[in-house]
Amino acid sequence: QVQLVESGGGLVQAGGSLRLSCAASGRTSSRYIMGWFRQAPGKEREFVAAISWSGGWTHYADSVKGRFTISRDNAKNTVYLQMNSLKPEDTAVYYCAATDVKSDYYTEYDYWGQGTQVTVSS
Repeated sequence: QVQLVESGGGLVQAGGSLRLSCAASGRTSSRYIMGWFRQAPGKEREFVAAISWSGGWTHYADSVKGRFTISRDNAKNTVYLQMNSLKPEDTAVYYCAATDVKSDYYTEYDYWGQGTQVTVSS
């Protein structure tokens, strides 16, 4: 079992930045691929970014490419999502998740955090 706890969400103006963190505990010795997803009210959960255990592979949704950066510090069992040039359409609850496979489908992810709210005002 892996427990994931997100932090760093909040209210920011359009054009601003936020950095989300996801702290993992439990079975962290496994080399999980970590992903970030988001879900806005009335919409399905959508993929944002993913990173391999080594950090050598990253993958982004087209909507965030060039604005968001995913990274990880395995010594701290923490994954980050740096979000720059935020837009109102980035408003959502952001979730981190863990999986054994390289995927942008939420059904492939086995462990989930509780989510952190990001609100971008215009």
